[in-house]
Amino acid sequence: MLTEITERVVAWRRAIHAHPEPGFEEERTAALIERTLDASGIEHRRLAKTGVVGVVRGALPGRVVALRADMDCLTLDERSGEPFASERSGLMHACGHDAHVAMLLGAATALAAQRAALRGTVVCLFQPAEEGPGGAKPMIEQGCLDDPSVEAIAMLHVDPRLDTGTVGVTAGPTNAAADEVQIEIRGVGGHGAHPHRSVDAIPAAGNVILALQNVVARETDPLASVVVTIGKIEGGYRNNIIADRVRMAGTVRTLDPAIRTATHAKIRRIVEHAAAAYGCTASVEFSLGYPVLANDRALTPAYAAYLKTKEPALTVLESMLPSMGGEDFAFYTERVPGVSCRLGVRNEKIGATAMIHSPEFKLDEQALPIGVSMLTHFAQGFAAGEFGA
Repeated sequence: MLTEITERVVAWRRAIHAHPEPGFEEERTAALIERTLDASGIEHRRLAKTGVVGVVRGALPGRVVALRADMDCLTLDERSGEPFASERSGLMHACGHDAHVAMLLGAATALAAQRAALRGTVVCLFQPAEEGPGGAKPMIEQGCLDDPSVEAIAMLHVDPRLDTGTVGVTAGPTNAAADEVQIEIRGVGGHGAHPHRSVDAIPAAGNVILALQNVVARETDPLASVVVTIGKIEGGYRNNIIADRVRMAGTVRTLDPAIRTATHAKIRRIVEHAAAAYGCTASVEFSLGYPVLANDRALTPAYAAYLKTKEPALTVLESMLPSMGGEDFAFYTERVPGVSCRLGVRNEKIGATAMIHSPEFKLDEQALPIGVSMLTHFAQGFAAGEFGA
């Protein structure tokens, strides 16, 4: 059974990989998911335009558990060299979401085949737009955790830092809150030959960027994790005009809600005063992104211990450092206890070493059955009350 499912998982993954779709445009992927669920007699419904919720109901009483996979791709040209590489210019599954969908389909298929012995109910969430603008919130708002009422949730993310056969199941924060900051520096324009009659926004912007380095270097506990990056700057008209305004955009990453709030306040204070020192005014606007993703501190070690009994050949890491990357699975874990697991897909022998979000990214497909097993064990074990309070 597992061998047959593994072959199908590989086929599903390659079909999705060859036809990547960006957020809320995953119609082809959703149709493949729906056909596959239909073939196993799994009831399903659409949410959030292209999201699919499948429900596997066991014949025996038990708890309700959810498994989530993201569906969308990234906007870049693929250079992986795979024979099933993207057929769509400028689009690529460079973050492993094709594998996430395929592994969840494998788990759903395996669970459906065991309905007679399955306890509880398993909700399979195929979610759009994780890469942006975010599909978790609309899925939740439209009831993906409510019908039936989910008691715990898990997900996998491929990780090319880990060799195939190694997985990460770590309690506490695993992914940072990811917020956007927009800054505008306003001065007074004029002729480049008469700077004393103007208020130049460009040197003020330079002062702001340098001053912002103090947020992390001098105003944050060295043992806390904060990233403040200004990644975009626009200002000026031509060589002999004093710029009257400069716009900047950046990202702010934090791993603690209190530090998140404090960091925003520090940025606003520093920007306003650094601009004022050059005679300019400034505005600062934050767009809140995904919150901190924190694995449940009771459920996570319980699952790790359970997984070790079911898959003793696996290397299970329980103390991985968190990533400063964002993940909208965090919205689910704000509602119910959750576990985000890392699945090792690195294999130097086949050249699977590039990081995610790289055009050279490829993964070791030998890791796919491991992922299927991890999802299946979480669903079966939690629904049956074998771990988790």
